[in-house]
Amino acid sequence: MSIEVQSITKSYGEQKAVDGLSFRLNEGEIVGFLGPNGAGKSTTMKILTGYLRPDSGKALICGINVEAQPLQSATNIGYLPEANPLYLDMYLREYLEFVAGVHRVGGKKKKIQEVIDIVGLGAESKKKLGQLSKGYKQRVGLAAALVHDPRVLILDEPTSGLDPNQIIEIRELIRGLGKHKTVLFSSHILQEVEAICDRVIIIYQGKLVADDQLSVLQGRYSRNIVSIRFKEEVDAGVLSRLSGVDQVDQVAPQQWDIFGGRPEEIKKQLMELALQNNLNIVSLQSANQRLEDVFRTLTNQR
Repeated sequence: MSIEVQSITKSYGEQKAVDGLSFRLNEGEIVGFLGPNGAGKSTTMKILTGYLRPDSGKALICGINVEAQPLQSATNIGYLPEANPLYLDMYLREYLEFVAGVHRVGGKKKKIQEVIDIVGLGAESKKKLGQLSKGYKQRVGLAAALVHDPRVLILDEPTSGLDPNQIIEIRELIRGLGKHKTVLFSSHILQEVEAICDRVIIIYQGKLVADDQLSVLQGRYSRNIVSIRFKEEVDAGVLSRLSGVDQVDQVAPQQWDIFGGRPEEIKKQLMELALQNNLNIVSLQSANQRLEDVFRTLTNQR
């Protein structure tokens, strides 16, 4: 077991940030760690990395108790915090040499060159950290997390503040790293989680509310959606009176999301409606609920 959280509880004064949280990650998994702001994600990650002590419960990394054996567990963890603190006056290689020295990495120069190549920092390797864009600073943070070749990566909002191209680049990098390491990462960009992860853990108010394969969660909490776009204006009441329809939402001019348990039957009725009323259908498709909808359902954010 690469990561094991056993009934972790952590409070800040009267505020309980993490409340009896338990989960496990197997070797080689990439798992999305989700929850609204204040749900306890960052606190949990800091406990896993030894930055915070839990009030009760315990965390194990590769079978090692983080609180009881912090130095031994740290050798297996690569951590990229959300803030990604860097020494901006240091040169990139100088900074990585410093981090490698902290971890007592043997053959530092070779290892530093390897991580520079892995995260795509070759063209920037002679610059000071303060001269780098935010996207490249995130890559430096990943390089620092990788330089001692840990078995587990814990990444807190690794794409926060990046532009769309940088997000895609970091996403591809995480997917590649997941072929050889266990990765737990948090993100508020749910499309990113859908693109990278097969499994998702969702917490709310410090408690576990979901832990399963993404496809299972979408199936369990989904309502089938039929999305239709007409060329003409259509009254919502006409659509809501179709057989099997539970809810009708207008998402754009002439475009509707229709929720119901029998999408094929609803599509058939929509085509009959269009024929009978001389309406033109621009597009018609059905899909399961997105991760965003599952998230909102489980964290009461509607």
